[in-house]
Amino acid sequence: MLVLCFIGPRPNKSISLFSASKDLPQQQEIPKFTSSSISSSSLQQLLQQREEENRLEVERLTAEIKSLKLQLLQYTNGNFQKKTFTTQSPIITNTEYANYLKKQILQAEILHGTPLNNEYELIPFNHFTYSRVYPSDLGLGKRVVEKPIGYKRKDLLEALLKGLDTLNRNVTDKLKKYTLDDFLEGLYRIEPTTGTQFEMYFKNKIANKTINEQGFTKIVVMRPFAPLQTITSESLAGPRDKELIHIILPLSGRTATFQNFMDKFVKIGLKNDRRVHLTVVYFGEEGLAEARSIMSRVLMIKNSGGNANNLRLLALNETFSRGKGLRVGAERALDGSQNEKSTHKDVLLFMCDVDIVFSARFLDRCRWNTKPGKKVYYPVVFSLYNPHVVYTLQGKEVPPENEQLVISRDTGFWRDFGYGMTCQYRSDFLKVKGFDEDIVGWGGEDVMLYRKYVTSSVKVIRATDPGIFHIWHPKVCSGGPGGQKLSSDQYRACIRSRALNEASHAQLGFLAFRDDIAANNSPVKFPVHPLKPMKSTRNRNHSKSSGK
Repeated sequence: MLVLCFIGPRPNKSISLFSASKDLPQQQEIPKFTSSSISSSSLQQLLQQREEENRLEVERLTAEIKSLKLQLLQYTNGNFQKKTFTTQSPIITNTEYANYLKKQILQAEILHGTPLNNEYELIPFNHFTYSRVYPSDLGLGKRVVEKPIGYKRKDLLEALLKGLDTLNRNVTDKLKKYTLDDFLEGLYRIEPTTGTQFEMYFKNKIANKTINEQGFTKIVVMRPFAPLQTITSESLAGPRDKELIHIILPLSGRTATFQNFMDKFVKIGLKNDRRVHLTVVYFGEEGLAEARSIMSRVLMIKNSGGNANNLRLLALNETFSRGKGLRVGAERALDGSQNEKSTHKDVLLFMCDVDIVFSARFLDRCRWNTKPGKKVYYPVVFSLYNPHVVYTLQGKEVPPENEQLVISRDTGFWRDFGYGMTCQYRSDFLKVKGFDEDIVGWGGEDVMLYRKYVTSSVKVIRATDPGIFHIWHPKVCSGGPGGQKLSSDQYRACIRSRALNEASHAQLGFLAFRDDIAANNSPVKFPVHPLKPMKSTRNRNHSKSSGK
């Protein structure tokens, strides 16, 4: 990590360091305090800070030792090389490494400005303190201020420790050493091609005797990116050898929506991909005969690709539970595939909902991003807004569903809070003990399964996927399955979700200010009934079967 140091308040005496030094940071010692000079809570906080500093230093030294051992082993064994790690570049010397780092600094917009084509190319900084980050990209939590955790916390602490190491390099008096208590605030940003930049401000340890103000020191630190390295090269199966995908679909009611799902499944899954099986787990008796009839008609269509092996309906005469439906479908997924040439007993699952539309390329990504015991795939689905709002505000008629599958800020949003759609192997699903089937009501089981994988050693592939859509449907917040009344927290969460799914911020604004717009004779058209209510209690009770 490279450091630039600016001492204030007199910037004309700034210090600039461009070394690639590997000097170890000096050990931070706890200054002595009397009971009158510091409270117990402050001392405890200081001790925690020192423990964090020591822990990070131990991690850094441990990683360096491992790296040195690997280099020694490579030199000793000559051609020794990991099977999964291949670098076709020659060994870089220390001089070449230093020159490369200097080049990265010169290319980065850190010592000078860089002419950009427009305002969209500028990368904003994020403001941070020791315990808070004010992100410009709100991320999953959509928080305007957050506590740094995980990799972000480690990254910021390492930058702070590097800054302290720079400040204390020539300090011999223990009481005059800089500590984390002297840090005020900082900025950081990531330039994709050069590295991460940090600008940090520290209170000067010794007050300026000529003026009343204490003065500050600015430390600029950069973590340059290294050259690209090839890690692995892997051949993937072709159309004839690709993995069979078992689609598990829990369902209760919603037979008209299920008919639309089956029409698309025949075209994409059976006729195009041809390596998919569908297992529908149906709850309750109402609508069961119609669902069975829909699937039977597929078998009778000539050249549909459907047969008794790749289409199955499992009926459960009980209250709808998505978690139980997926578990039952996963356990029975191998049944009906006895004629497969594959000799292993594991199967690839795609846990789906009836309101989902997917492409053939998505099914390929479902295969590419999963591996038993290694990785699972959680695509970020593009969720479509209410078409009666989207197209009416544009003065257009609502187009057919297949023409609504457009990714834009006016048609929908990336559903980064949804974890219901996932591809994973059955062995992994059973190993983490699947869903919590005790959850009844509005949501929660999908997130709990996702957290099990996140906290395990299995790699979670979480990525936006342009080949999978969530079709808008009316959302009713009157109660859960069986007519249970939602709690106040559940109701507020349901209303929030309903607003988020209904339309964009701007479109909701048009609806909110429709009277003002009409008074100004604006040409904007408004939907007569933007919210189409459910027509029956049965649909409301089973609305959860469509996914979240």
